[in-house]
Amino acid sequence: MPLTNNVIIKLNEITTMVNDKSDLSESEIDEIKIIFQSLVEQDERYNADEIEFWFENEGHWTSRGPRTRITNLASYIQDKYQQTSHLRVISDDCNRET
Repeated sequence: MPLTNNVIIKLNEITTMVNDKSDLSESEIDEIKIIFQSLVEQDERYNADEIEFWFENEGHWTSRGPRTRITNLASYIQDKYQQTSHLRVISDDCNRET
């Protein structure tokens, strides 16, 4: 699944936001989590391998560690959202007695 323009825009935001591309700070990690959370809440879907490939080819990310960390965050947040999304559609009507 190719990355959508919205996802690429957010990846560019991450690249701009991170000062040291060889080491992510805790505050940067928190911001990255928020970015991916907002994407999945907007029903954007992405392939973590495509995100990793994008960072490898972007040019500024020479260290593998931060790229892997970002890819893992993206994957974790999307998986977590998908696992809990079915809980959001269950109606309260199930608990009513008929």
